[in-house]
Amino acid sequence: MATTQAPANDTTAGRVASIDIIRGIVMVLMAIDHVRVFAAVPAGGADPAVFFTRWITHFCAPAFIFLAGTSAFLHGRRNPDLSRFLLTRGIWLVILELTVIRFAWTFNFDYRTYMLAGVIWVIGWCMIIMAVLVKLPVRVVVIIGLVIIFGHNLLDGMVGGLAESAGNDARGNLLKVLYLAFFAPPVAVTPDGPNLVVLYSIIPWIGVMAAGYGFGTILTLDAARRDRLCLTIGLGAIALFLVLRGFNLYGDPAPWSAPGPQPDGEGPQLPAVLSFLNTSKYPASLIFLLMTLGPTIALMPAFERARGAVFQWMTVFGRVPFFYYILHIPLIHVIALIVSKIRMGTIVPWLFTNQPMGAGRPPDGYSWGLGLLYLVWLIVVVLLYFACRWYANLKERKRAPWMVYV
Repeated sequence: MATTQAPANDTTAGRVASIDIIRGIVMVLMAIDHVRVFAAVPAGGADPAVFFTRWITHFCAPAFIFLAGTSAFLHGRRNPDLSRFLLTRGIWLVILELTVIRFAWTFNFDYRTYMLAGVIWVIGWCMIIMAVLVKLPVRVVVIIGLVIIFGHNLLDGMVGGLAESAGNDARGNLLKVLYLAFFAPPVAVTPDGPNLVVLYSIIPWIGVMAAGYGFGTILTLDAARRDRLCLTIGLGAIALFLVLRGFNLYGDPAPWSAPGPQPDGEGPQLPAVLSFLNTSKYPASLIFLLMTLGPTIALMPAFERARGAVFQWMTVFGRVPFFYYILHIPLIHVIALIVSKIRMGTIVPWLFTNQPMGAGRPPDGYSWGLGLLYLVWLIVVVLLYFACRWYANLKERKRAPWMVYV
């Protein structure tokens, strides 16, 4: 495996500098939102500081899932049995989400009443589906991905009715997993539980991974052509976002207005610029994906040439992103327990409830200020840097087969 000093577009060695840097940035930003959960800070609102604390983390899931598809393409160039790799890794991720990661969020064993289908779950299922799709020509995979991304919002008018009709039979649960997710009640695996809260539905994320898979072909081109296509695609996506969102033409179930309503219909109205950026993530709308993937792709040429200590740190995280992910939630959770003991004089029971989707309201006086939130985030990032650097070096030295899964 190449070091951080390898050539920027060293696809033959399996490393592309911009992919590692973007994945590292994604990991760092993701921690902000997960600290926010344990800090009991709202997921947005009319306060710009709170709004952008949440908004900046919207880039994480689209970038990571898109680049997971890209990495799959590059992996397939070096390893002929890509389908088997995607299948086994996908199953592994789904199992970890429902067991280890679920415990990291909750610190309880109440698996009967609450399990979470989060981002690792959906990445796992998308990889399982991609294990079949990669048997098709790359162009066909790209077309399937783009049709899903650009076409799924045609269902916007049907979501409410589908959610109301989605029971706990096979059809209803399949609809929740595939698309309804956030709009529908949890999936009851049996009449008595466990209850699976679907945060990330498979559609449209399988479209994002499929499009990312096709994007891998661009990264194999010579630098000049690669950079030109990245800028064209990225800036084109941004322009399309501005047009579609600006005129409320298509692509998001919640049109913006000046001033705009809160997502939950309560509280002060959002200023115009916040309403404009307040796009739908569950399920991810076309507008949401254009808003987040456009800048990500447009910045890739700059990241290919990025140098300096900050980008070296991001590269370390980006080389072992899943290792980072597995560690960061329990680390944040433990620090939240310590903060609670210092601030409240006790560890509040709320920290052992079904985070992040079934915890209910925090106790009065518990919520943190943004200053404390960002301080804890910084501590988490620094601690994880040393752990990730150690593991990245270990992977480079040992190259054990199991390490490809962590």
